Amino acid sequence: MTGAVGKWFRTGQRLPVALWALTRIILLLCVFKVVVIPGPDITFDIEDIYQGWYEVLRTGTYPLDDVTWQYPPAAAFAILAPGLLPFLGYSAAFFVLAFLCDALVFGLLLHTGRRAGRSPRGAWIWIAGVPLLGPTAYARYDVMVTAVAVAALLAAGRSPRVLGALAGFGAVLKVWPVLLLAGTPKGRATFRSWPAAVGAAAAVLLFCVLWMPGALAFLSFQRDRGTEVESLGSMVFHVARHLGWSGEARMNYGSIEFLGPYVSTVSTAAMALTFAAFGWLLLWRFKARRFTSSTVADAAFVAVLLFTTTSRVLSPQYMLWLVGLAAVCLAYRSSRMERPVHLVVWATAVTQFEFPVWFSHVTRSDPLGIAVLFTRNGLLIAATLIACRVLWRQTVTEPRLAEKAVVPAQAVHPEREKALSASR
Repeated sequence: MTGAVGKWFRTGQRLPVALWALTRIILLLCVFKVVVIPGPDITFDIEDIYQGWYEVLRTGTYPLDDVTWQYPPAAAFAILAPGLLPFLGYSAAFFVLAFLCDALVFGLLLHTGRRAGRSPRGAWIWIAGVPLLGPTAYARYDVMVTAVAVAALLAAGRSPRVLGALAGFGAVLKVWPVLLLAGTPKGRATFRSWPAAVGAAAAVLLFCVLWMPGALAFLSFQRDRGTEVESLGSMVFHVARHLGWSGEARMNYGSIEFLGPYVSTVSTAAMALTFAAFGWLLLWRFKARRFTSSTVADAAFVAVLLFTTTSRVLSPQYMLWLVGLAAVCLAYRSSRMERPVHLVVWATAVTQFEFPVWFSHVTRSDPLGIAVLFTRNGLLIAATLIACRVLWRQTVTEPRLAEKAVVPAQAVHPEREKALSASR
């Protein structure tokens, strides 16, 4: 191990390793409250909610009566994981595990960046993106899910089955990793990865169902959700509050949501927009003609952008998913996702001000809160539209134009063919 670390430092890895270590030390100081970030206590979920679920799960059952438990059954693995470090308290163990998952992602990106056809840009995006989100990155279990997703995408080129197995496991961990399969090349790669995903997801789901009662209770815990104050749909109500709208923003299902007149209409519209986005994704997959080495990562990035931007819930930690997928995109030299990736990084930086720093302004819908939220969501919308355009152009438009530019030999005009024969 010492020799491997020494080799890294001898081959020009000093700067990224040093910057990663420095930024992560700062994050650890924040979550351990040595450095205090303004705004709500971001460790509350770990100390109260996660630890409460941990105590319930230890008794041999899922949280059957807690509507804030809205996660697929494999999420129990992440909640119980701090028990692997019994010499630390629950919160401290959770932060250490989050740090280790962060290190795993960084190591994978740094390693893959040295391979042919790959780039160190991915590692740099990860170095910058995680601390820009702030301590929230270590105070939710999303960094663990992102580590699974990054490992899956980086394995796609060599082993579609590994991609599928990890995507299937990730889907039972937090649903969205199933979108990693959106861009698998047609043919053998799809026939290997998709069944592997179904098999892995079914096996993990069956294990969870047999392991403890209540594995599927989460399915009924989101029926009465409102529209989260940070989502795209919430922008309507932030403005409407200044025009006499009679609703309110309050804690509901574990987050601050808008509740009141027309909320159900906006929530339905958000779901319709999500379905429309996935309709576009299906159309893209049907039309796509060229799959490069980066297409699996590019399509996964686009799919998760579509899901995140149109969702009625857009929590700050969702940005971590996008940063991880963005990093994998730029780890491939063939990817053209630079502009949307950079927009996502900027949106991640704004998100730390949206939550936790100025979250009280967001919940009050005052001018500062509206400005920061509209900026973040505007960047996400721009990133989504540009990423969709880039993916379509690279895989649909350009191959089609290239096919049209090739003139078949039999299509040569007869008069020109005679002239050519005469000249010979």
